[in-house]
Amino acid sequence: MNTTTGFSPASFRKITAAWKQLREHAGIGVIRSDREFQRMVALLDEVVDEAGSDENHPLAGLADLLGELIARYEEDRVRIPEAEPRTVLDFLMKRNGLRQSDLGDEIGSQGVVSEILGGKRAINARQAKALATRFGVSPAVFL
Repeated sequence: MNTTTGFSPASFRKITAAWKQLREHAGIGVIRSDREFQRMVALLDEVVDEAGSDENHPLAGLADLLGELIARYEEDRVRIPEAEPRTVLDFLMKRNGLRQSDLGDEIGSQGVVSEILGGKRAINARQAKALATRFGVSPAVFL
């Protein structure tokens, strides 16, 4: 066992092999381009679709990791202006090429999304958390 890492050589070889497969099949890693960013956002969407809000789902940790990678990239390159939550939502929807109907799981019906974007309805805490997970940002931007 390596006293520095706490992993046996066999365990470390397994970790190395698994990481190579993950990089090859999913491209997961530090995001360095807009193309990689779009891929990670799409992967996060798929993971969230599969895992939902179940924090015990086997993919929950992957969702957290992808959210962190996306957030780090956005902090460095994407500037979200200080704005009303509905303006931030509109900005992120455009940035990610989404329509109102694409946010059904996070917000509800297309009508509810329309009311939020039109300023007739506020984003509630549950919606803010779901949107934050989807876009890899802090829920505070939606409240």
